[in-house]
Amino acid sequence: MIEFYNDESVAMPRLHKSIVRAWIKQVAELHGKTVGNLCYQFCDDERILEVNRQFLQHDYYTDIITFDETKCDRIGGDMIISLETVGSNAEMVGVEFADELHRVIIHGVLHLCGYGDKTPEDEQRMRQLEDEALGLLRALLADKPMLK
Repeated sequence: MIEFYNDESVAMPRLHKSIVRAWIKQVAELHGKTVGNLCYQFCDDERILEVNRQFLQHDYYTDIITFDETKCDRIGGDMIISLETVGSNAEMVGVEFADELHRVIIHGVLHLCGYGDKTPEDEQRMRQLEDEALGLLRALLADKPMLK
């Protein structure tokens, strides 16, 4: 089951939820995994900072925090996404908010599939996998925009 929630402080992104769910499952399967329970929680910067401090002892903003509950080849977990940081990052790298949001959504899935991003080599591989996954999403969306 793949669920999407939002804190009261942010509006729920207008995702094509059924397509995004199919996309997540497709990407997981490409990496030899099946999808169990995934929960995406959209929030603001203050909430993600609070979570980062409480659970990871990090004192900074980030776009996503992934809590891994994967068992064997069945991925699962909770992902907290700051829509404010996603927006800031999109502006900084010169991409549309919708593209960056979907990149972050699949970034969490790729972590659950076992990919890291702590070394320059791992980060480069992660970006490549994200780009490939975004290509799959565009094919699934056909002529639809990334967000409704």
